[in-house]
Amino acid sequence: MTNAPTLASSALPRETKSPMPLPRNFITVVFSTLVLLVVCLIYAPSSVSWGAMTGSLPFAAIIAIVGLGQLLVVQQGGFDLSLPGAVSLAVVVATHFPQQNDALLYQAVLISIGFALAAGFLNGILVAFFRLNAIIATIGTNALLYSAVFAVSGGVPSITTDLLADIAGGELLGVPNSVYFAVAAMAVVTFVLKKTVAGRRFEAIGANPLAGRAAGLHVRIHQTMAYVYAQLLYCMAGTLIAGITREPTAFQGDGLLLPSVAVVVLGGTSLLGGRGYPISTVIAAFFLNQLSQFALSVGVPFSAQTIIQALALGFGIGVYSLRWTVNLKKTTGTKKVEEQK
Repeated sequence: MTNAPTLASSALPRETKSPMPLPRNFITVVFSTLVLLVVCLIYAPSSVSWGAMTGSLPFAAIIAIVGLGQLLVVQQGGFDLSLPGAVSLAVVVATHFPQQNDALLYQAVLISIGFALAAGFLNGILVAFFRLNAIIATIGTNALLYSAVFAVSGGVPSITTDLLADIAGGELLGVPNSVYFAVAAMAVVTFVLKKTVAGRRFEAIGANPLAGRAAGLHVRIHQTMAYVYAQLLYCMAGTLIAGITREPTAFQGDGLLLPSVAVVVLGGTSLLGGRGYPISTVIAAFFLNQLSQFALSVGVPFSAQTIIQALALGFGIGVYSLRWTVNLKKTTGTKKVEEQK
């Protein structure tokens, strides 16, 4: 009698755990990148040569870093239009304050971090506590940051220090150092968002702030910190630009706003907030940069880069707006019900 349950249970088929399916956004962006590389190999082989890749990877890394910052803000249902001023200010502080003196570089970096924290808290307080529209609030902050840019540089470029050029513009094992910074930023953001309690609360608040508030979560603090973390990532990107470019201009951040939004959308993150996909965002940054290199190789003028980025943004919105998988499951389920009847 005591063996009956055991025998009965052993006769039942054992449940096997199916492997976790890859996210749709990851598959989409990886497939799109592979297709683009094949097209480059056929029509513009020079764009995928080792020299071209190592020359363009630093800029892809910069787009990835600012994209990660924009990702955190978008997850909370906002947009950070202070990105150009934040990046530009980090560039001019890293180049003008040291005056080519390596010993003063660490002080310049600390000053840049201080500016980033101030701008991040200003954006967060205006949006989260004073309930201002994110676009309006961050535009105002961007104007203040550009005022600081002119105060520091006067609009005149300066030469970077040798130490920063070695750190940001150097290579390790044939790979630009800026790529390692981008991978490290992606690893930190991914770990915090996906493996910590604070990160899960952050995503839950972005998906539904009212439900988060009802659950007792500190909604306004998480929304504020999204802008603070974003500014720190912008600061990192600006400092790297100052080292990658020997004599950067005072307006290096102007061309990064649209790519930062484009890679977030291409990475599969909803503009309405919620879950974010840092790894897909970084891959999308490589895709967007390679798309620009391909366009230049086939003769598209550099002035058309903004149009290409806008088309990529529209492509991302269009792809993730279509619910092919959901529609297929619904159709299949309807057919099975009809067959059972």
